[in-house]
Amino acid sequence: MVLSISVVLLLLILAVIFMRSGGLKVSHALVCLLLGFYLAGTNIAPTIHSGFTATADIVGSLRP
Repeated sequence: MVLSISVVLLLLILAVIFMRSGGLKVSHALVCLLLGFYLAGTNIAPTIHSGFTATADIVGSLRP
Protein backbone atom coordinates (compact mmCIF):
# COMPACT_ATOMS: atom_id res chain seq x y z
CA MET A 1 0.00 0.00 0.00
CA VAL A 2 2.81 2.42 0.85
CA LEU A 3 4.45 1.78 -2.52
CA SER A 4 1.26 2.48 -4.44
CA ILE A 5 0.66 5.75 -2.56
CA SER A 6 4.23 6.83 -3.32
CA VAL A 7 3.78 6.02 -7.01
CA VAL A 8 0.46 7.89 -7.10
CA LEU A 9 2.02 10.96 -5.53
CA LEU A 10 5.00 10.85 -7.89
CA LEU A 11 2.74 10.51 -10.94
CA LEU A 12 0.47 13.27 -9.66
CA ILE A 13 3.42 15.64 -9.26
CA LEU A 14 4.67 14.76 -12.74
CA ALA A 15 1.22 15.28 -14.26
CA VAL A 16 0.92 18.73 -12.65
CA ILE A 17 4.37 19.71 -13.91
CA PHE A 18 3.53 18.51 -17.42
CA MET A 19 0.23 20.40 -17.46
CA ARG A 20 1.89 23.62 -16.29
CA SER A 21 4.63 23.37 -18.89
CA GLY A 22 2.05 23.91 -21.63
CA GLY A 23 2.74 21.11 -24.09
CA LEU A 24 1.28 17.66 -23.67
CA LYS A 25 3.45 15.10 -25.40
CA VAL A 26 2.95 11.34 -25.71
CA SER A 27 5.17 10.70 -22.69
CA HIS A 28 3.13 13.17 -20.65
CA ALA A 29 -0.10 11.50 -21.69
CA LEU A 30 1.31 8.12 -20.62
CA VAL A 31 2.15 9.50 -17.18
CA CYS A 32 -1.40 10.81 -16.85
CA LEU A 33 -2.75 7.44 -17.98
CA LEU A 34 -0.63 5.60 -15.41
CA LEU A 35 -1.81 8.03 -12.75
CA GLY A 36 -5.40 7.15 -13.57
CA PHE A 37 -4.73 3.42 -13.34
CA TYR A 38 -2.94 3.77 -10.01
CA LEU A 39 -5.69 6.02 -8.63
CA ALA A 40 -8.27 3.40 -9.61
CA GLY A 41 -6.50 0.92 -7.34
CA THR A 42 -6.51 3.14 -4.26
CA ASN A 43 -9.12 3.67 -1.56
CA ILE A 44 -10.07 7.06 -3.00
CA ALA A 45 -11.38 5.55 -6.26
CA PRO A 46 -15.04 5.25 -5.12
CA THR A 47 -15.03 8.89 -4.01
CA ILE A 48 -13.64 10.04 -7.36
CA HIS A 49 -16.21 7.90 -9.19
CA SER A 50 -19.06 9.33 -7.10
CA GLY A 51 -17.85 12.87 -7.77
CA PHE A 52 -17.69 12.34 -11.53
CA THR A 53 -21.11 10.66 -11.52
CA ALA A 54 -22.66 13.55 -9.59
CA THR A 55 -21.05 16.09 -11.91
CA ALA A 56 -22.27 14.21 -14.98
CA ASP A 57 -25.80 14.07 -13.55
CA ILE A 58 -25.80 17.82 -12.90
CA VAL A 59 -24.48 18.63 -16.37
CA GLY A 60 -26.91 16.18 -17.94
CA SER A 61 -29.88 17.78 -16.21
CA LEU A 62 -29.08 21.29 -17.52
CA ARG A 63 -31.29 22.49 -20.33
CA PRO A 64 -30.08 25.22 -22.70
